[in-house]
Formats: sequence, structure tokens, C-alpha cells
Amino acid sequence: MSNYIVAIDLGTSHITGIVGEKKADGHFSIVAYETVETDTCLHRGIIYNSDNTTTYTADLLNKLERHLKGGYIEKVYVGVGGQSLRTIDHIEMMEIADGVAVTAGDIATLKEQCEKFKPDIVDVLGIASPVYYLDGRKDTVADGVLCRRFEAHYKLVVGRAMIRFAINNCIEAISEKALAGIIVSPLALADAVLSAKDKELGCALLDFGAGVTSVSVYKDGDLKHLCVIPFGGKLITRDLASLQLAEADAEKLKKEKGSAILHKEDENERVLVEMEGSDREIKLSDLNAIIEGRSKEIVENVYARICDVIELRQLGAGIVLAGGAAELSNLLELIKEKCGVKVRYSTIQKGLIEGADEMLGNPLYMMAISLLLKGTEPCVSTIVTQTPDDKKVTSDEPAPTPIPEEKGRVIIKDPPIERPVKPRKRLKDRFGGIFDLFDER
Repeated sequence: MSNYIVAIDLGTSHITGIVGEKKADGHFSIVAYETVETDTCLHRGIIYNSDNTTTYTADLLNKLERHLKGGYIEKVYVGVGGQSLRTIDHIEMMEIADGVAVTAGDIATLKEQCEKFKPDIVDVLGIASPVYYLDGRKDTVADGVLCRRFEAHYKLVVGRAMIRFAINNCIEAISEKALAGIIVSPLALADAVLSAKDKELGCALLDFGAGVTSVSVYKDGDLKHLCVIPFGGKLITRDLASLQLAEADAEKLKKEKGSAILHKEDENERVLVEMEGSDREIKLSDLNAIIEGRSKEIVENVYARICDVIELRQLGAGIVLAGGAAELSNLLELIKEKCGVKVRYSTIQKGLIEGADEMLGNPLYMMAISLLLKGTEPCVSTIVTQTPDDKKVTSDEPAPTPIPEEKGRVIIKDPPIERPVKPRKRLKDRFGGIFDLFDER
């Protein structure tokens, strides 16, 4: 299991874990996946209750390990998002001697200098791919180019310092688990669902989650801006609770009958709410009036954030929707009407994941898959078997030999393990004084 990667998406409404095997050609195949629903331990993508988050995460990892047939998870990658995420600009530069070209070492030096940069108050959680300027001219390739002034322009993804601290504490609190790395979720999602052509033409990726909505804007192949709006699908659900509904009933009605656009025919339709003791009927127009009002507020905020960075007509690839809350009926039409550009739903790009086609467009697993694709370190130990004396055997000892059996089944026979045999001492040798005393008597 040396090529197994484990990734966890900490969402406001649920935590999703996934195990994938990285092939020699860089593609992944899904080995296992699980999801656990959360209560109030995560608020707007940030860990709020550390103890509950640790409990849910430990339960999730235990469920994943049951699929690994003896393997156990040692490390995990965790995605980071949340309300405080945003990008800041940072530039590193160096002077190059006349007649000397930029080298890979120069590029690495600027990257190391960038990684050492520590802004005030916030923590650097990720670094987007840099843009190079050679004597003031933008270029996608710097290695081997002659210039006097070499600059690397970085987009640093920053957030509250407590985000990294909380994630570290959560994983370290789980017995025998370690943090393989923290991955910025919006960046990972963009690389998984947006093609190079999308980023070149210009597009905005909107990830509608339960707690927050992330906005990532790309143009000319580069990340222009990333920010998080503190509004999500759960806010709409809480608004619906004003109709004297339990939150669970409000969420169910939103998914089954809700619409981001109020239609005239909704006035004559009523929906039945099954409640303990007696059922209730609610006018569909009352339901969708609340949903439309809050949906428009979220879309207005998204529209304003995009327009602060780029003109909408420059988004040649339009707007791409992701996240569970994006499945709200008519939300795509509402965004298209407001922004005036083409809008589509996202899916994992073909060729990155082998099989598991039903998962590639499922918002429940899309972020976890995106995080998985960024993993590099092995996260799962080798298979553990049991010897006759109930001691664990690892990869340092002889591997079990498969022996064919009838009906096409295979059984595993554990090889004998040679251990040094210590010579046993006679009782008289160990307790000679006592036996001498007996002999004298």
C-alpha cells in the first residue's frame, strides 16, 4: 500500500474521507470513501469544537480502514477553507549579470524566499503558481532566458493563524495518526475541475458550501483572486426555519421543493410537512419567496466580488458551479440572469481518476477527490497479518505465500518465523544456593 493517499474534506455539514491509489502514470483509482455528518463542530469551514471534530474524524478514519484489508492509516491530508481565506500579492526579485540566463536554481531561490515570508497577523496556507517577469515582460517560462531583472509574482493564500493550529491539534489527538499536509481546498478544486483552456480564457469558480461560498477567478492561465463569502446553503435553511419548521424539515423542503426563483404558479401550490402529532401545509410561494430573497443576496455578493477583479465579459469560459448548495433548483438560472455569462456545473476532469464515474460529478465527493489528487506522500502502512503466536508481522519479515485451494479461492499461509532460542537454565543453576542448603540438610 505504498502508493495509497488519504485525504479529508472538513465541511460544515459533513466530513468526507477518501483513499486512492496513485498509479505509475500519475492517475488515481479510488480505493475507499466514507462520509460522516457533523453537528456544530465546524462553523463556516472552520473548526469550532475541537473535541467533536476529533471524534468525527477518528470515526471516519476507522470506517476507511475497514476497507483496507489489514492496512492502517498513518497520515492524512486535510483540506483547508473557511471564511478568512483570501489572496495577497507578494513579489520576489533578483538581479542577473549581463549575458547570464535565468537558471532553475534562481527560480528555486525565489521560491524559497517566498516561503520564508511571514505576513503580520495572518498565516500563509498556500501559494499559487507564480507569474514571471523578465525585464518587465511577462513570460510563462523563465529558465534559460537572458535578462537583467528577474521577478516572480506570487499569490499567497492566507487565513487566520488558528486554522492550521486547530487542524494540527485535531489530527494529533487521534492515536497513531499524523498530518501529511494542509491543502488549500479552493486551489485544489480549481485544478481538478478547470482545464488549462478554462483558466486561459477566464472563468470564475464558485463553490457553494453549507457554511461559505468560495470565489476563485482565473484569467490568462493565472489565479487573479480568491476570497470567501460568509454565506452558504445552511443560511437559507435557517431562514426557512422562520416558518416554524425544524431545521431538518427545512433542509428537506429546500432540497425537494425549493427554488432560487419564485414563479407565479407557486401561489396555488401547497407542500405537506410531516410533523410529529399533526402534519402541516405550507404555501410553496411562502417557501420560495424566502429562498429567492437569500439566494439573490448571495449572488449579489458573488457578482460584486468578481467585478472587483475583472469585467464579466472577459470570462470567456464563464462561471463554473460546485458544492452541495449549488444543487438548489434554478440557482444556475439566477446566476446566469444576474451575470450575463454562460454558467455550468463542474465535474472532475477526465483522465485524472480511473473508474468511479458516478463520483466525479457528485458534490459530496468532489472536494475530497480534488484534495486526493494533490497528495504526494504515502499515507497507509503495509498489510499486517497475524502469526501463530499472535505477534504482528510487517514488511521486514517474509511475505505470506498464497496457496491455491478448490473453487478458485486463495488462502494465505503464514511462513514460520525463526527466532533465536535462548538456552534454558536448570533450576539448580538459577537457584543453586537454595538447593545446596537442601543437600546439606
